[in-house]
Amino acid sequence: MKKTIVILFLTVVAINSNAQTKLSDVNRIVLNTYIPVQSEPIPDQAKSLLENKLSQIASNNGMGGSAINPRFVLMASINVGTKDIIAGPPQMLAYNFEITFFIADAIDLKKFANSSIEVKGVGTNENKAYIDAIKNINVKNKEIASLIETGKNKIIDLYNSQCDFIIRDAMSLSKKGEYDAAILKLAAVPDVCENCYIKCMDTMQFIYQKKIDKECLLIMRDAKTTWMANQNGTGAEKVAQIINSISPFSTCEPDAGNLMKEVQGKLAADEKAKWEFQIQKHKDAVKLKEDALRIDEDANKRQASLQKDAQKQQYALQKADQEAGGLRGFVNSISKLKMTLWRDNSNDYINTNNKIDYSKIK
Repeated sequence: MKKTIVILFLTVVAINSNAQTKLSDVNRIVLNTYIPVQSEPIPDQAKSLLENKLSQIASNNGMGGSAINPRFVLMASINVGTKDIIAGPPQMLAYNFEITFFIADAIDLKKFANSSIEVKGVGTNENKAYIDAIKNINVKNKEIASLIETGKNKIIDLYNSQCDFIIRDAMSLSKKGEYDAAILKLAAVPDVCENCYIKCMDTMQFIYQKKIDKECLLIMRDAKTTWMANQNGTGAEKVAQIINSISPFSTCEPDAGNLMKEVQGKLAADEKAKWEFQIQKHKDAVKLKEDALRIDEDANKRQASLQKDAQKQQYALQKADQEAGGLRGFVNSISKLKMTLWRDNSNDYINTNNKIDYSKIK
C-alpha cells in the first residue's frame, strides 16, 4: 500500500503541475526493433550497431518501442552487393550493401511497408567494413522517414478497422476473469487512432473497475478470516498488511475502513499506537483518491467552459486541450491515474505474457 500511495501522490502532483504529461508509451504507436537471421551472418559488433540504428530511427519518429505493445516491429535485412579486396598495405575489404528496412505486424505476420538504401563500408576486416557501412546510415534519411510514415498510416487504418473486434475480444477476456490480458489488449491501441482509443479507454476503465472490485472482495474475505482467527496485536498487524493492498478506487474500500475501526476497538491500549499508524496510511490513500477526483472534476469544468467558446476561440481551445493532456479532455486524470496503477502492479504480467516471436516474420 505504501508503494501505491507514493504512486498516487506522484501521479496527482504530475497531473496538477504538468498536465501535458501522457501515459508513457501506451499513448502512441510503438515500433520494437529486431534483426532477423541474415543470408550472410552479420558480425556481432556490427549487428549491435544496426540494432542501435533501428532504435534511433524509431525514436526519432516518435515510435520508440515498449514492452506493452510488441506487436509492431521495425526490421532490417542486409544484402551484400559487391565485395572487393583492396591491395595494401594494409589490405582492405570494400563492401557495397543494400539494406532493406520494413515495418511488420508480428501477430498477423504481415508487412506494412519497406524501403531500401545503399551504403558502402571499408575496413581491414569484415567486421570493420560492416561497422563502417552501418555508421553511414542516416537515421533521418527521407526514404526511411517515408517508410515510417507509410507504416504508421497503415497501422492506424488497421486499428480503426478492427476497433470493435478489439473491444469485443477484451470484454470476452474480462468475462473469463482475465482482466490483465483484457486491459493489455486495450492499452495497445495508440492515441493517434482517436475514436478507437477513446472507446478502448472507456472500456479499459470499466474492466479495471471490475478487476479491483473482485480483488477487493477476495482481500476483504482474507482479512476478516485472519482477524477472526487471531484477534490481538499480531492478528491486527496481519490484517493491516492485507488491507493495505486494496485499491482506494475499489467499491468495497469503505468495508476495509469499517474493519479497521472494528480491529482498533478491540485492541489493548498499548497496541493501538501501532494500529493508528496503519489507519493513517489507509486514510492517506483515500484522501489522495479524493484529491484526484476533485482535480478531475475541476479539469472537466474548465474543459466544458472552453468548449462553449470553441467556435470563437479555436486557438485557445486547442491550447487548453494540450494542457489538459490531449484528446480534447476525453482522457481525464482519473483514467490516467488508474492506468498508472495498473501498469505498476502488472509489470510482471506484461513482461512474461506479452512476448512475440519476431523470427516467424519472413
